[in-house]
Amino acid sequence: MTIVGLDDTDSRERGMCTTYAAHAVAERLDSAGHGVERVLLVRLNPAAPHKTRGNAALAIHTDADPDSAFDAASAVVSDAAAVEDSNTQPGVVVAPDDGAGASEFAWTAVRDLLDLDDALALADDLDYRHEGWRGGRGRIGALAAVGAWTAFSDWTYERISYREHERRGTPREFSHESVFAAADEGYPDVWDTVDRGEGEAVCVPHTPGPVLHGIRGDSPDAVRAVADAIESEPVYAARTFVTNQGTDAHLRDAALTEVADGGAYRVAGTVASEPETRRGGHVFLTLEADGDTLDCAAFEPTKRFRDRVRALRPGDRVLACGEVSEGTLKLEKLRVDALASVEHVTPTCPDCGTRMESAGRDQGYRCRDCDTAAPGKVEQPLRRDLSPGWYEVPPCARRHVSKPLVRGGFDAPTHLEG
Repeated sequence: MTIVGLDDTDSRERGMCTTYAAHAVAERLDSAGHGVERVLLVRLNPAAPHKTRGNAALAIHTDADPDSAFDAASAVVSDAAAVEDSNTQPGVVVAPDDGAGASEFAWTAVRDLLDLDDALALADDLDYRHEGWRGGRGRIGALAAVGAWTAFSDWTYERISYREHERRGTPREFSHESVFAAADEGYPDVWDTVDRGEGEAVCVPHTPGPVLHGIRGDSPDAVRAVADAIESEPVYAARTFVTNQGTDAHLRDAALTEVADGGAYRVAGTVASEPETRRGGHVFLTLEADGDTLDCAAFEPTKRFRDRVRALRPGDRVLACGEVSEGTLKLEKLRVDALASVEHVTPTCPDCGTRMESAGRDQGYRCRDCDTAAPGKVEQPLRRDLSPGWYEVPPCARRHVSKPLVRGGFDAPTHLEG
């Protein structure tokens, strides 16, 4: 087997899409009589600073000889990559084997930040042929894509349909009703097609690239069926990709003291502060464990998930999942392990029923009218709007690599968003 890895052919401003470049490479190999066994779509570390939105690298598994595969990939990238954008630095890596030598590199690329020099040194040690354009930073992702098949075991699928060339850059034409109907028919094998709470067709991008829609799920037949059921402008081409999307491959278990910017974690702790809604609608709270603390945030784009976070109270025990940036964990999902059953409140006067006031630092509370006193706050039963289990951001806010609860395999009850 020969594996062709490629990355960073697209642009935030000018569009293009590395999945389309991989499709074009596969088409070129196929038309030359070479077999293509599969095309991988590998989501790398979502915190990478130079990424476009999804940070995807691609790998084509083919029976073509390495030289023919390299020539096909280089021709496509030279022709199609958005190299007029100075931030686009395409890269191609070709392996004449199953990519096992880059397996550990692939794992690291999903969870950490890597240097180009390290990628080039490993590619050279493995005798993998490679080429870069405008600096070729994309060779980091390309090498990771080469090693992905032997690195990961949990795979899902995405059926991506592409627009006709002359329509690219114009508003996409599709039937909103047909998307929701197809999503309902395909669920739960097909997920994150729509956000029912927001009324949004999540599968249809807003960027100027060639993608018309992308349908994700656990079965190649199911994603194809949903894609075929959508009424839209003509589809120029389509391909089903094998992908690590929806797998939580980016998360690792850590203590609060072990987290660092640029990584994504699962951390356990006790809620130490009342959730605070700040300007812009972002919700913040602090977790505590063994005397250490970590700030967590549910940002405005997570929409109704913020209500789950607002419902937390000091003393609740949780497992928080998400990327750390500027010392704050950006919540992607949350497991509630235990809920506080009481809260400590200012006492009321037993004579008049009014709320007491502080009598001064460490002096308890006093009713000004009745002159009654209490030594401190009192316990009060706490009504809860949460139940133990997993909660997640809605589909409109989900990162590509983050695992939706509907896929199952979680260790507590799940409260699904759809």
